[in-house]
Amino acid sequence: MRLFSLFGPTAAVLAVWIQLLIPWTQGVNFDPVPLPNLDLSQLGRVALTGDFDSISLYSYRQQTESTLSSNGSQALIAQLPNGDFTPAATADAYIKSMCPFVMEDGQLAGVVVGGNFTSLGGIEAQGIAMYAPDTSKITPLPGLHGKVSAVYCDQDTNSVYVGGDFKGADSTNAVAWVGLSGWANLPFAGFNGPVSSITKAPNGNIIFGGSFTGLGNATTPKRKDQQVINLSSANISSGSTTTANGFNEPKNIICKTADQNGPGNTWLLQDDSPGFWRADMNFGYQPTRLRIFNTHQDGRGTKTFRITAFPLGGIMNFTFTDPATGADLFCDAECPLTNNASVEYQDFRFWDTVGMSAFQLDISEWYGRGGGLNGIQLFQDGKHSWFRRVPAIKQLADIYAYAVTDLNEPSCANIDFGSNSTTTGPWAVAPSAQTQSQYLTANLAGPNVKSSDASVVFQPDIKQQGNYSVTVFTPGCLQDNSCDRRGIANVTGIFTAEGASIEPQLIYQTNNFDKYDQIYYGPVDVNSDTFRPTVTLTPSNNQERDLTLVAQRVRFLLTNSTGGLNGLFEYDPDQSTLETDFSTSAVDQAGMDLENGAIITSLAVVEGISYVGGNFNNTKIGFKNIFSITNGNSTSLPDGGLNAQVATLLPYDNLLYIGGNFTNTANGSVPGLNNLAAYDVKNRKWLALGSGVRGRVNTIVPLELNITDNQPETCITINGDFDQLEAFGSSQIVSVAGFGVWVPSRSNWLQNLDLTTRKVTGHLSTSTNITGSSPLLAGTLSLQGVPGAQDAVSLTSDPALQLNSLGIKIQPEQAATSTISKRAVSGQNVTGAVTGLFHKSGQLNMTVIGGHFTATATNGSTINNLAFVDGAGAVTGVGSGLDENSVFLALATLGDILYAGGTVSGQINNAGVNGLILWDLSQGDFAFPQPQALGGDNVAVNAISTRPKSDQVYVAGNFKTAGSLGCPSVCMFEKGQWSQPGSGLGGNVTALTWQGTDKLLAGGNMTINNNFTTLANYDTKKFQWTPVDDSATAVPGPVTALSPANDDASQFWAAGRANNGSAFLLKYDGSQFRTVGDSALFGDNTVIQGLSMLSLKDKHDDNDLVDQSMTLLVTGTLNLPNFGNASAALFNGTTLTPFILTTSGSSSGSLSQLFSEQQINFKSKGKQLQ
Repeated sequence: MRLFSLFGPTAAVLAVWIQLLIPWTQGVNFDPVPLPNLDLSQLGRVALTGDFDSISLYSYRQQTESTLSSNGSQALIAQLPNGDFTPAATADAYIKSMCPFVMEDGQLAGVVVGGNFTSLGGIEAQGIAMYAPDTSKITPLPGLHGKVSAVYCDQDTNSVYVGGDFKGADSTNAVAWVGLSGWANLPFAGFNGPVSSITKAPNGNIIFGGSFTGLGNATTPKRKDQQVINLSSANISSGSTTTANGFNEPKNIICKTADQNGPGNTWLLQDDSPGFWRADMNFGYQPTRLRIFNTHQDGRGTKTFRITAFPLGGIMNFTFTDPATGADLFCDAECPLTNNASVEYQDFRFWDTVGMSAFQLDISEWYGRGGGLNGIQLFQDGKHSWFRRVPAIKQLADIYAYAVTDLNEPSCANIDFGSNSTTTGPWAVAPSAQTQSQYLTANLAGPNVKSSDASVVFQPDIKQQGNYSVTVFTPGCLQDNSCDRRGIANVTGIFTAEGASIEPQLIYQTNNFDKYDQIYYGPVDVNSDTFRPTVTLTPSNNQERDLTLVAQRVRFLLTNSTGGLNGLFEYDPDQSTLETDFSTSAVDQAGMDLENGAIITSLAVVEGISYVGGNFNNTKIGFKNIFSITNGNSTSLPDGGLNAQVATLLPYDNLLYIGGNFTNTANGSVPGLNNLAAYDVKNRKWLALGSGVRGRVNTIVPLELNITDNQPETCITINGDFDQLEAFGSSQIVSVAGFGVWVPSRSNWLQNLDLTTRKVTGHLSTSTNITGSSPLLAGTLSLQGVPGAQDAVSLTSDPALQLNSLGIKIQPEQAATSTISKRAVSGQNVTGAVTGLFHKSGQLNMTVIGGHFTATATNGSTINNLAFVDGAGAVTGVGSGLDENSVFLALATLGDILYAGGTVSGQINNAGVNGLILWDLSQGDFAFPQPQALGGDNVAVNAISTRPKSDQVYVAGNFKTAGSLGCPSVCMFEKGQWSQPGSGLGGNVTALTWQGTDKLLAGGNMTINNNFTTLANYDTKKFQWTPVDDSATAVPGPVTALSPANDDASQFWAAGRANNGSAFLLKYDGSQFRTVGDSALFGDNTVIQGLSMLSLKDKHDDNDLVDQSMTLLVTGTLNLPNFGNASAALFNGTTLTPFILTTSGSSSGSLSQLFSEQQINFKSKGKQLQ
């Protein structure tokens, strides 16, 4: 293989680093974590409630609460030995392609990852990086700038072929990484348009597919140096300037198009003194021509000068024409200017293309009494963005329009149609910081951000008609600390007078570092009085949160349209010279036989046959959008191919899976091919996958799942912009969010199969196989850890610790409209299961789950917010009467009567209820009569507790009255009547626990006789509320959870959120509060919802907080330092260890509480806690 022009020192240094990787990487390694040795035997049945659709025990160190991205970012995803998926490295944008780079000697150097990201695994990486599967280490491969769409690892040539929309050294859109040497240009220097796919032909040659028409770099414009660099917005300074009025302003010489002497037009130096003139801009540029108007004021003038570029600090080299002799000359540190007054200006062309953001002109010799100038101008073919990273990248023909108006061509330059922009909305100028130029930023208030809220319309200075690649640049979010507010931009454009335009393009602006996205490739017309090309950037509609939108610049890159290719190119790595007769290649000829403008999106080789998919038409043979190359000839697939664009191809098991936006074959003879099809390569026939999907398919990726009996089976994931799986046979329409799983062995969608299998959701973009390991995936993926478990699971410890389904089919639910939050303190809307209990009495054996959810009863009816499971597994609900937006936050039983409280409202037996209902478990119906409704603003019952050895039920929360009785915060219900326990209590109570039979402990955000407290005791004999010792000062904020620490709860644990927003956990040892190291235990945004003491089979190390034979379970939304998010953790008195991980939709999930049949017996566990 003969490749040329290694990129330089960067590649060489990186190549040395890669050699240091030896010994080479192997398969993915996973480190098991010992499961906690819990002993749940004395508790009977145990369960957990929460808000999740995926839950699993923390079993491997690589596990995290991986979430689905909603901002356009994706991750490398590894599959753990237990079948769960975990992100191995997160990117800040899409991952497009991967391949394992196996060297000639058979060693795995790593997995090459390409995409439009700017960082991977927190490491800055522009579009491409190497991932080490055994260590998860990311190595950026610097040198490319742009988007990588395809990578192909070829062991035979010891190379990785890379394609996309990028630049690097003297190549565009295609390059190779060679062995340990690093980047190398291909002999043909890339392509004049983007590359979408790369594969290896049966003959060993490399096939490139994309949207190109020729080889090599961008073309040189016919009219060079036509874009004026704006100096009028620069910061202008000077040295040794004259003090003479009218001649002492260095800005006098900006925006001159003619030689004009005199005050206000000329800048002069002091007599007989060298000096300088300097311009510092707010953007970067690569000038190609310098124009200087010398002064002749009073016989003065500049004789010699030099130009220094910044930030490089180098003196520029020029070529110029001597006005006296006409000779072409060269200069650097002493460039001459003529004193001939008949010469209006002199032009100096930059010898090197150098990026700069400032320049200084130093005058070293002068005519007459001193130097000076009448005018100065800079021109360019285009401005390049990467000068701060790569000092000299060859750039030929790019034209820019900036969002910041001052950075565009100056209006004073008398340009007919200079580049410009117009804006609407609350835009502000942001400093360039680490990016190429200043940019605009708009802070838009959600929800329901609209495209009309802000806009930028870019109009470039197009002076030459031709084919252009149009690219939108987006500054990174780290530099302005806006990553958590960035969202999606909508980009549209019109490029020709006849109306050539693009469909709206969604650009995710969550990139950590600068990036660019190609939005159009095709013809662009020149500016005229009746037409100007435009690109419009707005926010995408209906974004639900506050949004920061940014707009920087748009590039129009002129490309060559006469290169003799048409989307396909075959490269022979063994040839020392490049064959320019493209007709000798069957692949090249196949492309040329397509109508002009062919777009190749995907390539695949199956059984020695090359398949080509995209958007094209062959009128000679008569096929569209897909064909094969067999025995050197283009061959139509049956029925003329497909009737619209093919986006992706996946060969698997003698089938070619095909996705796009087609609806049938080109001849319309095969029904059911809605955006999705399979082609039987042996029998040459089309197969429908069900009846397809409603909407475009973008990628098709294989995925191993345990469908039945824990037997891994390869399934086919379908990913795209579709919203339903179409009905077929006896299967109905299934609503989805752009993701479907086809099970080949069942010839059906996983979503249609009634299997006890784990639910999988997400979006996959690509995958690759690694020898000795499970496949590495890319995208966003969530796998339900426990089949059939959503929002509630059982927990068992014998014979091994395990989570299991409770048998309730809970469906995803939108947040309740109630303003009361989980536990009424967290400030978040409520979804999922919040509380539960087990009730066993006589023939009754019930599990009750409460919260805000929708579930399916055994008889198929819909259940809202309160569900019952009997001993036989039958699931029922409460029927009609309650408002659907009710939320159950607390449950308790007295006899067979269930007390269910929360933000509950409705009509039962023609009487209004509010906050609390009673349900007769033995009769399966509402009890009669119901308690009188609670009253007040935002009524919520947060805790219910039955007094031991009595018929008294204490109800706590946020309310003022019970019926007509004034009974704030805590009210007692007994024998059908409300009564007020004590007096003076107010505020919001969130937790209750009994300290023996006569004292009640309450936690929350309360007052006693108008004095604030977070913990209070009620003495049932004295009918008196008192604050717990020092709680007003020792407890830093409202309490959200309580747990006894001994049998009579004279010692207890308390948790909540401090007034500064941090989570706290502390213990009351009977005489004082003892603070646990909160800052070391919990990170920001931790919300603790539940605490429970549990027994252990084996003792841990002794300490004075937690008995050796016990551990404290903490549930909620936990941020654990040095780990990340968890939903449950175990605290042994010194260390907090992740225990259970959950996800809910596109974010981390949460656990509310643990409940059990029996209470823990502290005395049976040895010594009491001290």
